[in-house]
Amino acid sequence: MKTLFITATNTDVGKTYACETLLKHYAKKGLKVGYFKPLETGVITLPLDGNKMLTLVKELNPDFDVNIEDVVPYQFELPAAPYVAKGEKNIDIDFLLKKKKELEKLCDILIIEGAGGLMVPIEKNLFIIDLIKILQAEAVLITPSKLGCINDTLLSQEALKARDIPFDWYINLYEDKDSFEKVSKPFLEDYFGELKFLSQLK
Repeated sequence: MKTLFITATNTDVGKTYACETLLKHYAKKGLKVGYFKPLETGVITLPLDGNKMLTLVKELNPDFDVNIEDVVPYQFELPAAPYVAKGEKNIDIDFLLKKKKELEKLCDILIIEGAGGLMVPIEKNLFIIDLIKILQAEAVLITPSKLGCINDTLLSQEALKARDIPFDWYINLYEDKDSFEKVSKPFLEDYFGELKFLSQLK
């Protein structure tokens, strides 16, 4: 059983797009895919990200017969970090672990989507990066192509290494796309060698 936790250098970097891409990628390889988003904020009626991905997963894996509350157990209206959005409500980590195990039974690979970046707070001393470790997942770090991505990528990778969290990473080539080749790619290529882009996943 493989569990991937999709995280990013910040918010609005493309985590949901990455989830969609990876779900289709693994389904094409013949694997039964599953999806889990422990926390979603900015929810008015339905969690938009979670509902979109659940619809996709049910098309790719009909055995993933669950409802939106199973896939997105914590839903908050305020579009803010979970620590703020939850108000007085407590996030039960044991409950999330239980949900994860239930969903794992329905798939070969479980894609978990985080909220914001690695250091987004869930509780006062609990961050998204800690949740990755608790859920025993391998991280997939999504980084943007915009100016500043070098700094954000290196900082995020250092944080993952410091907690001994195995990770892979992809560039989401969408913002500052025209200038990326000149502004950011030269250093990233020199530093990392071959670069991986979400758009290359088939």
